[in-house]
Amino acid sequence: MSVEKINTVIVGAGQAGIAMSEHLSLMGVPHIVFERNRIAERWRSERWDSLVANGPAWHDRFPSMKFDNISQEAFPPKERMAQYFEDYAKMLNAPVRTGVEVHQVERLPGRSGFKVLTSIGEFEADNVVAATGPFQKPSFPQIVPDSANLHQIHSSSYKNPQQLPEGGVLVVGAGASGSQIAEELGKTGRKVYLSVGEHYRPPRSYRDRDYCWWLGALGLWDEVKIKPKKQHVAFAVSGYEGGKTVDFRRLAHMGITLVGITQQWDNGVLSFADGLAENIAEGDKAYFDVLRDADAYIERNGLDLPLEPQAWALLSDPECLINPLTQLNLAEAGITSIIWATGFKFDFSWLQADAFDEKGVPFHKRGISAERGIYFLGLPNLVNRASSFIYGVWHDAKYIADHIVLQNAYTDYEKS
Repeated sequence: MSVEKINTVIVGAGQAGIAMSEHLSLMGVPHIVFERNRIAERWRSERWDSLVANGPAWHDRFPSMKFDNISQEAFPPKERMAQYFEDYAKMLNAPVRTGVEVHQVERLPGRSGFKVLTSIGEFEADNVVAATGPFQKPSFPQIVPDSANLHQIHSSSYKNPQQLPEGGVLVVGAGASGSQIAEELGKTGRKVYLSVGEHYRPPRSYRDRDYCWWLGALGLWDEVKIKPKKQHVAFAVSGYEGGKTVDFRRLAHMGITLVGITQQWDNGVLSFADGLAENIAEGDKAYFDVLRDADAYIERNGLDLPLEPQAWALLSDPECLINPLTQLNLAEAGITSIIWATGFKFDFSWLQADAFDEKGVPFHKRGISAERGIYFLGLPNLVNRASSFIYGVWHDAKYIADHIVLQNAYTDYEKS
């Protein structure tokens, strides 16, 4: 069988892969994008039915195409997001090959480049860009045994309330996914418990500007003014129901019981860690920090934006926050389902390259890996906090494309 040779193979045709293809095309770099399913598949089939983008349409897009047939202030639903990336790929005439799974990438022996084994045959590439993003493999702690009489799923498998058996639900994890799913379930009349840990809780909007705008205006996307932050803290923001601030007190007052971090299972009883009130208070602090920084920015720049005094008011503490549960007998509480909204982990088992540290985490600088010719794109904090977002991945892709072109020039150099 003949082996197709190409300068660059991009693995994944989500937002990262499409952005990478655009920049390589503009620079005249021959490439292929392999996607094992459809373009933007995770938007299509690996999220719940009511999911919308976390940012408004004017922001969560690439520079060369606006959303049409939708308000630029709206939060596009997941089907519209998937269509956007498919339309973008068509506009670029991007060389995407769907339904192709990359089984293995390994360095060619005795010469430069990589052997790329796929479901449609073997390829050779000078460069490989891993654009599979940060949401590769569902991650959840092995706390509740499979033998427990409970319906347990990860948030990536949740679609809608009708999918769950009758009864109460424990949602573990209170980031964007967990808080939205808990609220959706609570509105159906189910008894819902929400396990809340450390989180970052910004305002959805403030003084007539969305939080995405404030991230840019305050330099928070780029993190030029770096503040100490904890790793793996849930990001509690959502565009749900037109966009509103995630407010755990509001969820509690609508009937959702807040509990601490889910800690241990013992014969049908779950125990929760102390510190619920402290974690809620830390989330409040982050929220008020944004308000203060925004007020200072408005005053410093002489902007005429309306005051919003109500944004500074907190609801009263609910009983579940004043006297938090430390244990819960799930059967007695009527809980029949647990949804683990506990995030994802990487899966680069297909990439056989010296591009990882001792813990198996990609070892790179701005996406340029320790293995020459291997690149990563779309990972959290690849460059800054924008890197895993639509806004940021496009700019990160340009940097990597520039590097590929530069390295190609070294490879092609012949002394005159």
